[in-house]
Amino acid sequence: MLTHCNAGALATGGIGTALGIITEAHRRGRIAMVYADETRPLLQGARLTAWELLQGGVPVTLICDNMAGALMAQGRIGYVVIGADRIAANGDAANKTGSYGLAALAHLHRIPLYVAAPLSTFDFGVATGAGIPIEYRRPDEVRKFQGIATAPAHVRTYNPSFDVVPHRYIAAIITEAGVIKTPDARKLRPLKKLLKFFKVNY
Repeated sequence: MLTHCNAGALATGGIGTALGIITEAHRRGRIAMVYADETRPLLQGARLTAWELLQGGVPVTLICDNMAGALMAQGRIGYVVIGADRIAANGDAANKTGSYGLAALAHLHRIPLYVAAPLSTFDFGVATGAGIPIEYRRPDEVRKFQGIATAPAHVRTYNPSFDVVPHRYIAAIITEAGVIKTPDARKLRPLKKLLKFFKVNY
């Protein structure tokens, strides 16, 4: 399987969201190999996800972000599991930049993509992913690596923290309240009642 960015204990809590699922699947003997994207530009996959999986005894191979498509074409990816930072009312999910590209590639190769996120991630005040605010980060995160220049000092950069995976590319959203297959606005509507127990201020 393939994962992107970090959704383990270091980033969330407990055993993590996406990484919690991966760890449990490995414990049950259902995973032969986890491919972890390095997750440019801050390398959360390389620095955090790879470390957490190694600590948990899960077999992991670190790859450059741009290798995912080739692995899918080679038939080496059975499914993709990612986390989410916010999920709109229709099931569109914002996650670390690069998630949209993975979702599109997975869709092209007919590989299911799952989003693992707690109920507190849902924002029913946002109808679709187009309404999710996206943070844009410092240009030097792209121009430099660990303080060393890797690009011209004044080149323009485009550095959003997140992109949005359309719900049509999501096989299921996995939450602590259950699994929502092929999510859309109708299927997610009952979750509104559960969310009254959460106080989330976006």
